[in-house]
Amino acid sequence: MIPVYIYVWLQALLISVQAEEPAQSDRIVFGLGEELTYKVHYGFVNAANARMVISDQVHVINGKKCYKIDVYGESIGMFDLFLRIRDNWGTYLDTGNVVPQRFYRHIEEGKYRKNEIVDFNYNRREASVRTFDKKKKVWKPAEKFPIPGNVQDLVSGYYYLRTLDFNNLDDGDVIRVNAFFDKELYDFKIRIVGRELVKTKLGEIRSIVISPIMPENGLFDGENSIRVWISDDINKVPLKIKAQMFVGAVEVDIETFVKGNVN
Repeated sequence: MIPVYIYVWLQALLISVQAEEPAQSDRIVFGLGEELTYKVHYGFVNAANARMVISDQVHVINGKKCYKIDVYGESIGMFDLFLRIRDNWGTYLDTGNVVPQRFYRHIEEGKYRKNEIVDFNYNRREASVRTFDKKKKVWKPAEKFPIPGNVQDLVSGYYYLRTLDFNNLDDGDVIRVNAFFDKELYDFKIRIVGRELVKTKLGEIRSIVISPIMPENGLFDGENSIRVWISDDINKVPLKIKAQMFVGAVEVDIETFVKGNVN
């Protein structure tokens, strides 16, 4: 159960990119304490607030130093009256190879609840998925799933994307995508649309426009129904998302950007 605005945001903003070799730490442009905030709206109606936050401390998971990154989404206004949403998606991202060591999500959507933890073992090339049984109040036995050697999750993928050199990509080029989510391995493609100026609350910013190539579905209107504007600078910050759906358009706009301690 994923509400429309969360689905749009995670599928379009939190992109994961598959490469033959993992990214290196000297290409990391984000840092401890970074925070991004967004407003999600249908037309002129505000629907939700969202935040992406990197902890100001380094954490150790599976013996690896990691950034702890949390994504928060909450419904607001009249949307909160119909379906109260308080979601937290997170990842522990290896500071060296920029791959996730652990992914987790705590979902509260109306009466629906889901708690899940995914540990990645790259030596065994498997993901271990644990879910919480809310009726018995215990964690279920872990399930194992095969993964590639450099998979990303829905949160870590966006940060991995920021380590790429877009100067080597031309309009029309397609980036291959590989992500593990909800016990499945997904293969996506993202097309480079072009470069343009975009108006934001942070001012007019030159941006790279990308478009996830969407498979045929009953939610989005066409293959190129989602566009994402990312700052065309060293930070590669998502500035805006516009998704055209059969029920109307959804937009996600940046509100604030606090740069972290990259060093």
